Amino acid sequence: MRFFKIIVLSLLIGGCQGNEDNILPKRTTLTMSVYASATIQPDSLYQLYAAVGGILDNNFKEEGDLVQKGDPILQIIDRAPQLQTENAYLALRQSKENLEGNAAVLKEIEDEVYAARLKYLNDSLNLSRQQRLWEQGIGSKAEYDTKMLAFQLSQNQHKTLKARYARTRFELETKMVQAKNSYQSNKITTDDFTVNSRIAGRVYALYKEPGELVSTVEPLGTIGSANDFIIEMLIDEVDIIKIQLNQQVLIVLEAYPNEIYTARVSKIYPQKEERLQTFKIEALFNEPPKLLYPGLAGEANIVIAQKKDVLTIPRDYLMDGNKVMAPEGDIDVEVGLQNLEQVEILSGITETTLIIKPTQ
Repeated sequence: MRFFKIIVLSLLIGGCQGNEDNILPKRTTLTMSVYASATIQPDSLYQLYAAVGGILDNNFKEEGDLVQKGDPILQIIDRAPQLQTENAYLALRQSKENLEGNAAVLKEIEDEVYAARLKYLNDSLNLSRQQRLWEQGIGSKAEYDTKMLAFQLSQNQHKTLKARYARTRFELETKMVQAKNSYQSNKITTDDFTVNSRIAGRVYALYKEPGELVSTVEPLGTIGSANDFIIEMLIDEVDIIKIQLNQQVLIVLEAYPNEIYTARVSKIYPQKEERLQTFKIEALFNEPPKLLYPGLAGEANIVIAQKKDVLTIPRDYLMDGNKVMAPEGDIDVEVGLQNLEQVEILSGITETTLIIKPTQ
């Protein structure tokens, strides 16, 4: 399809000069471009990987299905983490019930603290009453001492039960936090056995069937945008320095051979692909075709320079880089911008100078 260069450049300059041997230079728009092979890919395309190894249990989606971010795509079998998660959840429920439920361990201690407090208050009243009587000379010293001892015992019992309540509550709260952390940790491990989509898009490929072995180093599928596509282009290393962001790109796809689409350079990758000795760049369609599929191939021309109203001649009329043949003999010319088809003439000839095509 390299003939695409000729088609595009001919469209840009308004047609070729003709096949006559004798021609006159013409003023036109001259465009220079860089050729690139092009491949269509969905935007945000990425491959699915499992965080753990195992046996593939189920594909929740099929190739071509639309997905939302977070949707489960694949399920891997491993019963042990699932059972551990269930046990951790039960332990969390039990610790929460002990701390907050009707049958909570704290409820029994609360009742004991309440009863001890009532006894402490009652003994305090009895002691106060006996102390007033003793101050009035009523009653015996033994009765006063008995009331004092009962008060001190109930006071100590109340303090002991309050401390026990606080210690037990702290232990139960700690156990519940530990149970919650254990449950969350096991749940994360269990979630690792479900591969979810990181984006909203389309499932373009699934590489494994249920029952097959899954590892962490091989891709399980491919997901990308359902509506947004990018153009990946490979540029020769001698041309990469000519490429800049937002340069116009002209695209012809093999699936649409009679259409020329325009795009703009959107990204330039700085790392050279050593095997192919090329650089990768990306472009975005200005108006994409109505229907696109990943992997559609084509060719592109990236416009790197353009001059309007310049004097040009066909490239094959130029001799030795700076001469043209005229009826009166060879003429030295100064050349400027040039592409595969046309050469800009800065001086030496005019629009009225008849030039002859050199013999090959």
